[in-house]
Amino acid sequence: MTDTAEPVAGTQPAATWTADEMMSIAAARALRDGQVCFVGIGLPSTAANLARRLHAPRLVLIYESGTLDTKPAELPLSIGDGILADSALSVVSVPEIFNYWLQPGRIDVGFLSGAQVDRLGNINTTVIGEYDEPTVRLPGSGGAPEIAASCREVIVVMRHRHRAFVEQVDFVTSVGNGSGRGDRELLGLRGAGPVRVITDLGVLEPDPDTAELVLTTLHQGVTVEQVRAETGWPLQVSADLVITAPPSTTELETLRGMRTVGSKAS
Repeated sequence: MTDTAEPVAGTQPAATWTADEMMSIAAARALRDGQVCFVGIGLPSTAANLARRLHAPRLVLIYESGTLDTKPAELPLSIGDGILADSALSVVSVPEIFNYWLQPGRIDVGFLSGAQVDRLGNINTTVIGEYDEPTVRLPGSGGAPEIAASCREVIVVMRHRHRAFVEQVDFVTSVGNGSGRGDRELLGLRGAGPVRVITDLGVLEPDPDTAELVLTTLHQGVTVEQVRAETGWPLQVSADLVITAPPSTTELETLRGMRTVGSKAS
């Protein structure tokens, strides 16, 4: 069950926030003060920087480019954005990030996203369609496979669309739970894998027995039917389904302020 949520009960009030804002705030709430977080650009970066500004001031942000404990005043435009290095406690080489920090299991949380995620939390950022003759050639893996393999836990953040939430990904770029519970151990993967998939509709978490993603949380104003319609497998729903607590004024103002500063930087 996810943090900062309330039991399902009655009709929710009309939203004064967007679905993307709810998703970013839900992802930020999932981070705890003092954790070491491997951050990617986009939604993960927004969520991690929001958490650091709100409830987790000692959250340690590490970016793939080699910046350790960075505290950017503005949202970075890329992992190579100079504001990450300017505000970092230290800057090391990319091999050191992976060899010393990531692979030995020193990262608590890794944020990932993708073009596809399947019912077992495997992620595709390589191709849509057949590998040799794809419909779409995607950007590729980057450091995502190592993040998925070695972080103590992984949080996936992506918009919930039928084309993206599929029964089986077209290509396994980053292993979630493989073909089921126990696969990670057989493959020798250090981390626990995806513990949450946070979307603009709700939150999915792996079933403790089967590792299949189950709907555990709905965001305000969303129905189970909406989530199922955007999911490419027969989605199971937790018996303890909850509704995400609405964003606070402080959360929304802080998030929107970050966007304003970030847009000025661009």
